[in-house]
Amino acid sequence: MTKKKLPVRFTGQHFTIDKVLIKDAIRQANISNQDTVLDIGAGKGFLTVHLLKIANNVVAIENDTALVEHLRKLFSDARNVQVVGCDFRNFAVPKFPFKVVSNIPYGITSDIFKILMFESLGNFLGGSIVLQLEPTQKLFSRKLYNPYTVFYHTFFDLKLVYEVGPESFFPPPTVKSALLNIKRKQLFFDFKFKAKYLAFISCLLEKPDLSVKTALKSIFRKTSNPQLSSSASFLRLNV
Repeated sequence: MTKKKLPVRFTGQHFTIDKVLIKDAIRQANISNQDTVLDIGAGKGFLTVHLLKIANNVVAIENDTALVEHLRKLFSDARNVQVVGCDFRNFAVPKFPFKVVSNIPYGITSDIFKILMFESLGNFLGGSIVLQLEPTQKLFSRKLYNPYTVFYHTFFDLKLVYEVGPESFFPPPTVKSALLNIKRKQLFFDFKFKAKYLAFISCLLEKPDLSVKTALKSIFRKTSNPQLSSSASFLRLNV
């Protein structure tokens, strides 16, 4: 790595250099030779170079122009790697099933989650993400205030695999990190209603002191009451 292109702390560039972490992230994602895998914030390609040995197709997404040039040179002979130079928030997410194995840019964690687990609900199958520990812990808080968190748990099994120390990155970040595993649940749900379901959750969270069943009664007419118990059970089981 040349002195001219050292990763800079304020840009959020902290490259994964821990081979054990990389191996665990790929293993947890259960990648096969049929999968398309996104590497969001591919950096120097430390993850990408391992993914291309297993996955059918790897899309390395990087916003830093110098790193994009590096990745294109590094993988110029790799037939199953596509390098895309853009901010992930402007990336055209695949309209077919895909997974993600990535050390994501910490500054846009919330945006990445929404794109993957809400906007791409029908096609995102899960994977492994290395991210800052604090937002990871918020996903498992017993007090729920964010409707998106409830939404994610409804459709995905989320698991904090383990905490990751700063020494696993170059340069080491000033915050702790974590390895998060995501697996989509097998639920019978028409994804076109996802926005309405999110609005429904938001409405319930406006009354955080009420039980789910009581909150439902305040939303629906009395004629809908026979269905409330089953609805409440659904929410309890999937959150």
